[in-house]
Order: sequence, then C-alpha cells, then structure tokens
Amino acid sequence: MSRNRQTYLVGGVSALGGFLFGYDTGVMSSILEMEHWKAYFNKPGSTGVGVIVAMLTAGCFVGSLFAGWLADRLSRKRTIMLACVVFSLGAAIQCGSRNRAMLIAGRFVAGLGVGVLSMAVPVFMSEIAPPNIRGRLVSLQQWAITWGLLVAFWIDYGTHFIKSDASWRIPMGIQIVPALILFVSMFFMPYTPRWLVDNGREDEALKVLARLRSGGDITDPEVVAELEDIKHAVQVDRETAVRSYIELVKFPIRRRVVLGVLIQILQQLTGINTTLYFAPTIFKQSGLTGDNASLLAQGLNGVINCLATVPAILWIDRWGRRKTLMFGSLACGISYFIQAVATGATQNKSYDENGDLNLNLPTGVSYLVIVFIYIFVASFAMSWGPIGWIYPSEIFPTRIRSKANSVTTASNWLFNFVIGLVSPILIKRITWGLDLIFALIMFASVIIVFLFFPETKNRTLEEMEFIFGGSAWAHKDKKRIAEHDATASHYVDDKEEA
Repeated sequence: MSRNRQTYLVGGVSALGGFLFGYDTGVMSSILEMEHWKAYFNKPGSTGVGVIVAMLTAGCFVGSLFAGWLADRLSRKRTIMLACVVFSLGAAIQCGSRNRAMLIAGRFVAGLGVGVLSMAVPVFMSEIAPPNIRGRLVSLQQWAITWGLLVAFWIDYGTHFIKSDASWRIPMGIQIVPALILFVSMFFMPYTPRWLVDNGREDEALKVLARLRSGGDITDPEVVAELEDIKHAVQVDRETAVRSYIELVKFPIRRRVVLGVLIQILQQLTGINTTLYFAPTIFKQSGLTGDNASLLAQGLNGVINCLATVPAILWIDRWGRRKTLMFGSLACGISYFIQAVATGATQNKSYDENGDLNLNLPTGVSYLVIVFIYIFVASFAMSWGPIGWIYPSEIFPTRIRSKANSVTTASNWLFNFVIGLVSPILIKRITWGLDLIFALIMFASVIIVFLFFPETKNRTLEEMEFIFGGSAWAHKDKKRIAEHDATASHYVDDKEEA
C-alpha cells in the first residue's frame, strides 16, 4: 500500500471524472419525477423524456470518438482538463434552461465532456498503475460513478421539497463544482509514463514512475526495469503503429477491438441505465405511492450501488475478470427473470389522469420486485460496472490505446443512447417483457465471456500481446498461457538462485 500511495492519490483524483458522469445521470433520473420540472417543460411524454435522457449519451458518443485523437495529441491529462471545461458549459446551460430545446442542447454539450472523460480517465489510470492493482485502480472510476449517482439522488430528494423551479435548477447547477475541482486538481497530476515515452520525454517518464512507485527514487531497480519495459513496448508499437481507425479492424488488433466493443455493449445491455434513469417510475409502477416513497427507494438504490462496488475495488485483482463477469451475468439474469415472472403473473394495468401506468401489483409482489431490483444493482456493481471499464483500458498496445478505447467507449454510449431512448416507451408498453429481454441477454453473456474473453488480471500492459496472441477461443487457450507462466516462473527462480 505504501509503495503505491502516490498511484492511489493520482488515480483517486482522476476518478472524479466518473463522479461527473454518475451525478449527471443520477440528477436527471429524479428530476424527471419533480412536479415543477414537469410543469416548466409542459409535461413531456415518454418519447419526450426519452429524447431528453438520451441526448446526454448522444453527446457522450460524439465526445468519446474525438477523445482518442485528443488524448494522443494533448496527453491524457490535458484531455481530462478540457473535458471538464466542456462539461461545465453543458451543466450551466442545463441549469439556466428556458425551454426544452435549451435543456436538450445543454445535455448534449455536457455529454461531450462526459464522453471524453469516460475514455480518457480509464486510460490515464491504466497507464499509471502497476499490474497488481490496475483492476482496483480503474475500479475507482466506477465507484466514483456510483458516488455521483448517490449524491445526486439525495440532493434531488432534498431540493424536491422546494416549491419553485429552484427544485431542479439547483441540482443541475451543483454539478459544475466537482468539474472545477477536477480541472484544478489535474494541474498537479503527472502525465502518464507511457505517453511521455511515446513522445520522446523519457527523463520525465522516469521521474513520474519514481514519484508513483518509489517516493521519487529514480535509481530504484523496479522503476528502472519498468521504464525499460515501457520503452521496449513503445518501440515495438511504433514498428506496427496504427495510423488510422480503419486499421483497427485488421489482424492482429481486430480481436481485441471486437472484445473491447463487445464488453462495452454488454455492459449497457445489462439494462443498468434503464434501472438508474427510470427507477422512480419503476418503483411507482410497482406500488410505491407518492414522490417521497419513490425518491427514497431510489436513494436506497444509490446506496446499494455504491456499497456493492467496494468488494470489486478490493478483490477484483484476486477474483479475475472472467469469473467475476460470469457471476455478475448469472446473478443479474436471475434477478430480471424473477421480476419478469412475478410482474407478468400478477399485474393489473391501469392509467391515472396523467396517463402514467400503474401495474397494481399485490403488496407482497411489489416488495419482491423492489428487492430484486436492488439485488440486480448490487450484482452489476461488483461485476459489469467496474470491469466494463477495466478490460478495454488494459488490453491494447500504447500506440493504439487511445484510438481503440475511443471506439470501444463510443460503442458503450451508442447503446446507452438507444436504450435511454426506447426504455421509457418499452417500460410503459411491455412492462415485464423488458425484464425478460434483459434476462435472456444476461444468460447469453455468461456463455460469451466463457468462450471468448481471456483472463487479464495481474498482467502488465506489455504482456497483453502474448495473452491475445493465441486462439480466439479463450477457454481453449488457457493451457498455452499456463505453460508460458510456468516457464517464466522457472526462469525467474533460476535467476534468483544464480
């Protein structure tokens, strides 16, 4: 712990980028149920709500596509700072919205900033982290997202008692504060060693590694050895450099790009953002009456999401990526399936004077559904939540890491956008059918992970070339990797004896 104290500090500061995303997601989910917000924007229907919600993710999609180029040109550090400025502008527009078009525009601009952050922060973290804590460090981004959601939920709960437009303007304006804190803090954070080496600044890279690993001792043997590994990897990358996005679909990088895109898509197809954005609506449909009850239930949802991420932070580098993802898929799928069966068997649809749907579930079934929503959120938080960001950030070579991660992150936001757009419509029209769809996807993802995703825990970024150099069938390639590890272990033992 003491050796990596500086690494945790730098990673923790950069994780504020995740807090911004979480806050903006969480703040909107509860605002959608505020009466003053509904009245100000003429009570948008399910399609209108879908557009407002999805416009943030549309901006994220565009921002993440540009993030790769920006991170290579400006550095990971400066890209994060630029994203903070853009996000603050979007937040200010949302706070001061005078009509629905202005609100949508503000969410799109904020999304540009979040999209850049969602790509740049995991890359920044993975490039400063040693392999034994890389999963834990990148998990801090997901934990920060959950804290953003949690803080937003409770701020919304506090301000919804205000009997004016300030009830929704205050929560939207507050999100500028963490953006400014991150912007100022990044002035004192280092550039990543791999970016420095890639740009011919090796002396600076040595100093940064020494700061992160050995308290500033540039003669530390492990620091010197890590720098040499980075220099060698960068040299190899330059010889096979990807100069355009087209080359990402060519051998041998194609496999890793496909897996990076697939894990980001599957993270969204867990349906987590449907639950987070529309939980108050779901809770109301399930039988919780009154704004206070649904908002309090959503607040508890945020607490569970935050607490359940902690085990992943502590043990993800011990559990491994594959087993954790398969466990998460199975648990999420079972939770959805039970919700679907319980709701489908007992619902009795009706609509109130505002056209809002009520399923009129029996009291016991209502509580059962709510409990399994919480179980789903906890299962996601300790599996697909953090690993969806960890895996793509660690599998690519230095020279293409930014470009490849911009593509994988963009795929996340594209599916986030689609799900955010259609979810309010599907929740109203097919109710429990949406749970069944998500359940089937989760069960299928267990098989997908088992067949295709290699284990990457405790591997250096430079080792990924070997890990992904074998069979595309990950479950069949474990023997080759185990033999390599055994040979490498004997080699190290022989050196120590000598």
